[in-house]
Amino acid sequence: MLQQTIYEVRITYIGSLNNLRQREPFVTYFSNLKKTIENISSQLALNGWPLKINYSAVYRSLHAKGKYTCDFDVAGHKVFKITITPYTLNPTLTTLGIDEMPTVKSS
Repeated sequence: MLQQTIYEVRITYIGSLNNLRQREPFVTYFSNLKKTIENISSQLALNGWPLKINYSAVYRSLHAKGKYTCDFDVAGHKVFKITITPYTLNPTLTTLGIDEMPTVKSS
């Protein structure tokens, strides 16, 4: 079975400004890391946020730590955090710890 990596992008609203406007985390998935970063970068640019995310930093962090996290703030107050986490679709199937059924020897 073909294995594929997908990338979960989670936007979590944090900090003291979150108390004024409570929001649930926003989660979306992408199948291509380059497209993931392009989409995040374009949304940040459209909404006036600084472009703190680049492909090299995300790629290195995913391989070193297993996830990438970047906080965004205004005047020293954290507003939201972007987390990118890779997941494997169709992982290799295991025996789930189930041993082979023992057979009874017939005499």
